[in-house]
This record gives sequence, C-alpha cells and structure tokens, in this order.
Amino acid sequence: MTTPNQDSPLSQGKIPIIGVDVWEHAYYLKYQNKRPEYIEAFLEVLNWDQAEENYKKAMGE
Repeated sequence: MTTPNQDSPLSQGKIPIIGVDVWEHAYYLKYQNKRPEYIEAFLEVLNWDQAEENYKKAMGE
C-alpha cells in the first residue's frame, strides 16, 4: 500500500506489516539517487520476525 504525502495506513484503520520511507530525505545523503540500493540495504536489516507477527495480526491470526 502506498499513501500520499505523510498519510499513514493507521489513519485508515489498516495494520502495517512493513514500512519504509522512500522520500528522498530518508536516503539522499548516503545513497544520492540510488533508491534501489537504499531499499536493498533496508531489507537486509529488516526484522523479519516482527514483520511476520505484524502479518499474522493483520490476518487475524
């Protein structure tokens, strides 16, 4: 799910599973215009166990 501006899935009653900031301010100093590299690095440090718990919660498990 993508949201415009600074909207959050929480404001729509949704349960986020994984959240990543892809606005340029989040990555530009280190990655310049290399957004795919920023996302790749993010996925390497993502807490996948927590993402799984968030998924289960979203699915009502």
